Amino acid sequence: MKYTYLVIDAASFIIPFLFTFHSRIRFHKRWKWFLPALTVVALFFCCWDSLFVYWGVWGFNERYISGIKIFNLPIEEILFFFCIPYACTFSYHCFSFLLPRVTSSWPSGIIAYTLIFFLIAGMFLWINQLYPFITFLLLTAILLLTAKEKYLAVFFLTCLIMVIPFLFVNGLLTGTGLDEPVVIYNSNEITGIRFFTIPLEDFFFGMLMMLMNVAGMEFLQKNYPAHE
Repeated sequence: MKYTYLVIDAASFIIPFLFTFHSRIRFHKRWKWFLPALTVVALFFCCWDSLFVYWGVWGFNERYISGIKIFNLPIEEILFFFCIPYACTFSYHCFSFLLPRVTSSWPSGIIAYTLIFFLIAGMFLWINQLYPFITFLLLTAILLLTAKEKYLAVFFLTCLIMVIPFLFVNGLLTGTGLDEPVVIYNSNEITGIRFFTIPLEDFFFGMLMMLMNVAGMEFLQKNYPAHE
């Protein structure tokens, strides 16, 4: 039981990593741009996570973690910010060339600004709850920065498809199929709206983490193409 979270991390990472080197996919060719973005974004989320643990926004069930911690974060939580974005960005990379016609007509700008409208409304509605307020604020900011980018259509498609594995992975972390949740939330700092066991804001937290990685990779590839 103490390795439950570690197994979730490994299972999320291993298949995308193995297919990284497939002759049609070759995701490793983008590592020179993706890995720096992944590292910076992971460090950002580790700092955020550490503060939220310190402030009591959430914590971790000792039954499901190894006990190895860096500062106040379980090693599994730190690995989460590398393994999950790797799997998500790998999926984005695949969809970007496997399904280009599907997204070519998507009104990604309209989708982005509609989402921004609801995020701002959510910020006012849950202004006193740290988790949704900060998540909605940061996602609004990065959507405003990327709203006109062509890759956003593929990103939204990836988010839509990734809902299924998200429900499985995040469901396990929040207690679906387990006696107790792996991640324990302070009910005073969340919206209180859950999809099964998953807090509403977790969906947007995942979107934020994924978009920061994709945007970082695309920015580096666009501005430093000579290193390809």
